[in-house]
Formats: sequence, C-alpha cells, structure tokens
Amino acid sequence: MRDALEAASDATVRVVAAAVGTRRPRCLSLELDVKAWTARYGHAEQNDHKGDHKGDHKGDQHGGQHGDRCGALDGAPVVLLLRTRDLFSLPFPLTRPVPTSLSLQAAARGWRLLLLPSAFPSAPRPPPSPHALWRAQSASDARHRALLEAFGVKLEVLPDGSRRWHGCAKDTPRCFGTVRGQTPEYLLAGRWTPPCCLRALRATARHVLAQLEAAGVRHWLEGGTLLGAVRLGDIVPWDYDVDVGLYREDVPKCRWLAQVVASGVPVEDPEGFLWEKAAEGEFFRVHFSRANRLHVDLWPFYARPGTGTMTKDTWLGHRQDVEFPERFLVPLG
Repeated sequence: MRDALEAASDATVRVVAAAVGTRRPRCLSLELDVKAWTARYGHAEQNDHKGDHKGDHKGDQHGGQHGDRCGALDGAPVVLLLRTRDLFSLPFPLTRPVPTSLSLQAAARGWRLLLLPSAFPSAPRPPPSPHALWRAQSASDARHRALLEAFGVKLEVLPDGSRRWHGCAKDTPRCFGTVRGQTPEYLLAGRWTPPCCLRALRATARHVLAQLEAAGVRHWLEGGTLLGAVRLGDIVPWDYDVDVGLYREDVPKCRWLAQVVASGVPVEDPEGFLWEKAAEGEFFRVHFSRANRLHVDLWPFYARPGTGTMTKDTWLGHRQDVEFPERFLVPLG
C-alpha cells in the first residue's frame, strides 16, 4: 500500500484503501458543497467518463493494476493508509466513522482515494445474532449522524438520487437562531440557507398558498420571494422566510386567518402549521410548526382611496418594501 501511495501518478491521491474480506467497496465520487451544507455522491466511473483526468491511461484509473481513484467509498470494511503529515493536517483526523470522516475532509481539500484491487483477508467470526446486528447498525447510524452534524452537512445526495436529511424537521427547531439586522447567522459564516430549512420553507409556502387559493383570497408574491421566483423559479438560496401579499378585505375568507383575528391567539391547523398575528405589526405569520419557526409572512394590503396605490399599515424597512400601483394586480383571481 505504501508503494502504491508513493507511486501514484495523480498528485491529488493522498489516501490508499484496500478491502477487507470478499466484499469490495464501491468507488464513489464526492462533491462537498460547504456553502450549501450538502455532500453529493455519485458513481466514480460516471464522473471520470466526463473527462476527469483525461489522457492518463498509464496510472491508477478504472481498475488498472494500480487501482481506482475515488472520492469516497461505501460502507464495506477497508484498510486506509495515508502519510502522517496529511492525516494530522486534518481538523478531525480520527473522528469515527473514519472512512466517511476522511472522505469528507479529503473532498474539502481536493484529495482523492486510491482503491487497490487487492484485499486483506478477514478474520473468521461466528455469525452475529439479529440483535447484535441491530445494535451495531444503530451505533453506526448514530456515529454517522453525529459526524455530519459536527461537519455541518445537512443533506446527503446519494448515487441513486435519493436524499438523506440530517437537519431540522417538523418536530425540531430550525437550524439557525434569531435573525438580527436582517442577516441570519449562516450568512455571516459565508453559507447559504441550510437545505432542510429551504425544504421547510417550500412546504410551508405551498401549504399557505393552497389555503389562500382554496379560500378565494387574492394574493401575490412579495419582495425577495418575488425576486427569487422571477430569477430562479424558487426561493433565493440565502433567504429565511417567504413573503406573500394579500388584499386586507379578503382576510376573513381564510378560516385560519379569521380564527386568529377572532381569538387573538395562534391557531394550529390539522397539518401542524401554526397561524398567528405577528408581534412586529399588522400582518400574519404561518410557521412550519410550533417547534420549527420557519415561516411565511402574510402582508395585508389595501388600495389608498383615490390614488389606486396599494399600501399597508406595517413597514419593516426592507428596500423592496414599497407601495405600488393596484393595476399591477389586475386581473388577479
């Protein structure tokens, strides 16, 4: 293994791996998108066929005598070898599970693993009981979750396109604290909105818009949400809420808004979304859940008499928070 590491023709190869036993690990590509809190896995062969290291047929590619270049390996047992100086230059050199930990840190530095064709024999062991297998798998899953939490990875996209989520959910708080000065903490760290939070925002927005549509409430997208819809067809990747305008006179048409106005207290609908009057002024807020406060803001607008200008009673100082001609909304169902 040491000879293979020293002889590797690719300078990005910093780790050599060999299987243990008869099961050979799958060679995967790995892209770590730190800004988007996401690790994307693929099939290394697909990645290499797209032109990665074109022209290098003498070295360590595609199962030749020196092995396969990989971004990561699947969960099969392996022996890993790397130089001491490389190992201890990593911020988390020995964090378990080690293969996943090293792969993520290597991806952040542009390193690759070299999977050798040879394998080490595995020691014979009695077959484990179903309970022992369950305990081992549970412990492995717990270590994996703890590792990704420590590394700030909220989403894994697997080679088959499926997704594993590691961030917030309906029954947990959102991934960031109170927003101060209209700047969430993740932007100060140079990152975008965690993907789990964007997923919750999309779910909340879809639910709210469906409720307004069903009730016949005239509504439209506002501010940064409108900008994202026009430019991206989605929420802008650094946003932390969704803004929707509606006609103030239509508020009683929505049963949940009507209940909030009548009772003066938050109302939870059957799907777990929490409707309330915002403490900051004359508008409404719909949260993903009681625990998770990712939300949609509902801004009641009305036409100023004699001017044809849409205005509202609460302004929060956003640059895009402006009055506009009512003709922009006509016709609006």
